Formats: sequence, C-alpha cells, structure tokens
Amino acid sequence: MPRAVSKLAAQGVAHRFGEVQALGRVSLKLEPVQFTCLVGPSGCGKSTLLRILAGLLIPSEGEVLFNGQPLRSPSRALSLVFQDANLMPWRTVEQNLRLPLELAGVPRQDQAKSAAAMLDLLGLSEFRQARPGALSGGMAQRLAIGRALIADPEVLLLDEPFGALDALTRETVSEELLRIWASSRKTVLMVTHSIQEAVLLADRVLVMSTRPGVIVRDLPIPLPRPRSLEQITQPDFVRLAAEVRAALRPQLKRR
Repeated sequence: MPRAVSKLAAQGVAHRFGEVQALGRVSLKLEPVQFTCLVGPSGCGKSTLLRILAGLLIPSEGEVLFNGQPLRSPSRALSLVFQDANLMPWRTVEQNLRLPLELAGVPRQDQAKSAAAMLDLLGLSEFRQARPGALSGGMAQRLAIGRALIADPEVLLLDEPFGALDALTRETVSEELLRIWASSRKTVLMVTHSIQEAVLLADRVLVMSTRPGVIVRDLPIPLPRPRSLEQITQPDFVRLAAEVRAALRPQLKRR
C-alpha cells in the first residue's frame, strides 16, 4: 500500500539574507486537516519559514513539497494571513471578502453566494455593507481569515494573526478560529507567541530554536475536540502547556 503524501512538507529548508543565516535546516510535514502551531523566540525565522512554505520566498537550501510536488512559486491553494489584517478601507466588508474570487475570475453570482456563506460562518453578516473602520480588531482579523479561506485553499498559513489584539479579544478570536477550522477542515500552520493559544488550537506544537531557527521539539497535543477556553485550567491542558514551556525556555535563555 503506498504511503500517504503529506499536504505540505519542508525538506532541509534553510535561508540566508546576505551574511545573516535567518533559518537553519528545517524539515517538517503538515498532514491533511491537521492544525499545527509553531512557537519560538522572536527573530528565530518563523515568519521566514512561513513565507517559504507559501512559495513567496525561495529558500537558499532545501525544497518545499506541496502534495508531493516541488513548490517554486505562490499557489492559490496556499493562503497566508499576516498579523495586520491588510483590509482595503475603501471597500465594504463583503467587497474585501470577495476580492480573491474577483481576482480568480469567479462569476459575480457565485461570488455573492460564497461571500454570504462565509459572512455567516464568520458571524459578520450584519456588517456586510460596513467599511473596515467600523470593525473591532477581532472582527477585522476574522474577516482577514475569511478572505483567506473563501477561495477554498488547501492550506492556511497564519503568521501571528492575533498579535495586535488585546488579551480578552485574542481569547475570543481564538475560539472563533477553532469554530471556523472545525467547519472548513483545512490544513493549518499558525505562528504564535502564546503557549496557551498553541495548546488550545493545535494537534501538535513545533518549537523552534534561536536564530538560525531549527525545530527542536515536535509535541503532540492529544486533547479531545471540540475544545474551549474552559479547558485551560484542566490538568491535562496545564501539563501539556508546561511541556511546551519547558521545551521553549532553553531557547529563550540563549537569546
């Protein structure tokens, strides 16, 4: 029986910016429908790795495989969401959401149908004609995630998407992301600096070293789903968070 092909894989990927080795040799595999979180010290190469995995940056060494085939340029099947929502202030919420479909040449009637379904999933239907300036930070970030999902990519890459949000909003949006992921069932890799967030969201947590970053631990998170914030005080959650923290602490001391 042939072995299943990973959805997205990095094989010995490394990158230099001039004389600076930004990323060490990284190998990883993302399996279909798996939610993976990536944690590590600031400046260790997490964002560089995501850009390489998205096909936006060609690595200095190694290669990326998407569905078993070399990835050498961006693909609509891979969506990347940044910390800044990057919404267009002159377009309505619905128009921002429909942008990827417009660029792909999807018929307007199909755009409207997909946008209505996504707005409902995001809980933003009543804001469809509003401008982005009328949205809270959490709502804007949900819209950015919805915009990334509306063209039905196979993989969603999230680069610290909640980093600019206050703690309470961040918790709320994390739960919203869980709900959206449970519905969309995409393969997800998310960079976060929050250990609690990583354990709440992920099936596995990858821990990176200081620059040049390499993956030093791959920790499974075998908590049952569906998950909620009520779990964060439960013994299994606390134990797993402590494991991630213990794996990360030596890297922070080396900065």
